[in-house]
Amino acid sequence: MASEDAISVMAETFALLGDPTRLRVVQALSHGELCVCDLAAMLGIGRTAVSNHLRLLRGMRLVSYRREGKLAYYSLADDHIATLLNKCLEHVKER
Repeated sequence: MASEDAISVMAETFALLGDPTRLRVVQALSHGELCVCDLAAMLGIGRTAVSNHLRLLRGMRLVSYRREGKLAYYSLADDHIATLLNKCLEHVKER
């Protein structure tokens, strides 16, 4: 069994990914690095909303970023996040 701390962090992670917009952000980033403006255009929402979602995802270390001039480029923090997303999608498609 996982420790209570690990279970707690897992629950926070799933709760964070329970938001459809954040899940769409993670899915978009699973295809590669994107800036806020690209994510906003892809998702059809404002840059401020995208930034707020990214801030939460960064707080849980699900995404990381790098700066290039005035732009920040976001990507998934590691391959585990993409694997989790893909496994969940496989499960949903089996229904």
